[in-house]
Amino acid sequence: MPIRPLARRRLAVVVLAAAAAVSLSGCSQVVEAFNSISGTSNNAAATPAPNATPAVGADEKPFDSQFSYDGSVQMTYEVADGLQIVLDFWAVDSKRTQEWHADNPKTFGFAVNVKDTRVDEKAVLKQKRRVFLSNVTISSQTAQTSNQVGSPFQFSADPRTLVPTDTIRSNRGLLINSFQGGLLVPETTINQLPQDTYGLTLQFALDIWVEGTANDDKSFAQQTVYPVIPIAIYPRETEAEGSTGGSSDGTTSGDTTQGNTGTDGWTSTGGTGGPTTP
Repeated sequence: MPIRPLARRRLAVVVLAAAAAVSLSGCSQVVEAFNSISGTSNNAAATPAPNATPAVGADEKPFDSQFSYDGSVQMTYEVADGLQIVLDFWAVDSKRTQEWHADNPKTFGFAVNVKDTRVDEKAVLKQKRRVFLSNVTISSQTAQTSNQVGSPFQFSADPRTLVPTDTIRSNRGLLINSFQGGLLVPETTINQLPQDTYGLTLQFALDIWVEGTANDDKSFAQQTVYPVIPIAIYPRETEAEGSTGGSSDGTTSGDTTQGNTGTDGWTSTGGTGGPTTP
């Protein structure tokens, strides 16, 4: 069936006092470490309920999700004047997000980066306001027709434990300034959900340390940034509804996911699986 556009909604973000970060490399090591500790965790923070309800009309979708419409989403948060944290999030398997069902694996990738708009991206590090990432937490909450709520995917880790020891780091965390590198997790998987799930909300908590003045080690302050990503979970088509993907005029619908270009010059797309891995 052809994909109908989903309503777009501004994603909630809360910026509080907390932490700053250092760069990542070694993709295969990141994936292995990330997947080994993702899943059910008692350390993940609680997440707010999604602002979505089941569809009440034939033309309405059950869960409002820009990610599910585009196959990728980019969120930018200003943590100081001209200093931005950028989160890119994209579908990996299946790249067609209408194939994200409750009973199959749903694989995504994400990257965290930072951009100082006051200086050129290729400026040396001492000219930039450094940002260190000290902890990444992802919590989840289901939206179910039974009105039950679950937390099927949870994750919490110090990013320094996910990368080789030769990455730039300090007691504040992992350096993520754009020219030096960022945190990249090429893929991790959400597994089976309750069968009546029609939506899943992921909330990130990014603990960062932000340098107030470039090359001033005494000017750091802590923050926590909370990106929220709603994800639509689609029911499987019944035999009566048809499962060939053909449209009403007899043609076959293609993948309508669209890419988003990041502020650091690379592109994350539902069609390509995000930025090139190291």
